[in-house]
Amino acid sequence: MARQERVQEDVLGGKSDANVRFDDLRNLLLSFGFKERTRGSHHLLSRRGVAERVNLQRDGSHAKPYQVRQVRRIMLKYRLAGEE
Repeated sequence: MARQERVQEDVLGGKSDANVRFDDLRNLLLSFGFKERTRGSHHLLSRRGVAERVNLQRDGSHAKPYQVRQVRRIMLKYRLAGEE
């Protein structure tokens, strides 16, 4: 299984939100067509057709659990899971 698919399964599965690596979550969003703007430690991601903006910050080498949950809600709401 490709790393991108595994990360997508981890995010959608919701079992280990605290164990999703920041770079993996960021790359997943970029693969869905999100555009990134960095401002200090904040990585702001947005995409045409998606009303919500995602603000990612590192928690060591991992993403913060509440941000993983936010990405999950966006993936389900806009049905991004099948794209790439």
